Amino acid sequence: MEMGFDEVDMLYLSKEKARELVEHSQRQSPNEVCGILAGLPAGQAGKDVKVEKIFQMTNTDESAKTFFMDPKEQLKVMKEIRHLEMKMVGICHSHLETEAYPSAHDVELAFYPEVSYVIVSIKDRDNPSIRSFRIIEGKISEDKVKIEALPFKAGSFTCKRKRGFKRGHI
Repeated sequence: MEMGFDEVDMLYLSKEKARELVEHSQRQSPNEVCGILAGLPAGQAGKDVKVEKIFQMTNTDESAKTFFMDPKEQLKVMKEIRHLEMKMVGICHSHLETEAYPSAHDVELAFYPEVSYVIVSIKDRDNPSIRSFRIIEGKISEDKVKIEALPFKAGSFTCKRKRGFKRGHI
């Protein structure tokens, strides 16, 4: 199965997908959550990636500080991504008490250099943040994240928050 992209300029998330990541993180607290992001190339150069589907995975560690995905569940998701004709573009997880930056444990378990590692920090529950990284041979570099509004009809969307979405924050 093809995974990720060699180089990503921008990782695009709709507000809906960003909200899904944060709500999943908050719902499963006090444990970290994890998931797999599927998507497609976006933009003219093909170096941008748009997350089309989030697969919420079981954290078999059931821990507030670490996560581990069930291998059988991963295989099932990989088959579904292939069936949808998408690529695995990222692995996501939450940080409950720290900033959205890879821990030493995250770096140690970064087995896919071609995907983005998206971290949702709910340390500040009123202002969660979403950041994305590439981890290659232990070296961390940050991807840009853009949270986009979806087109909608007037009156069909209600935002529960008083402040708007900021880049990397919702």
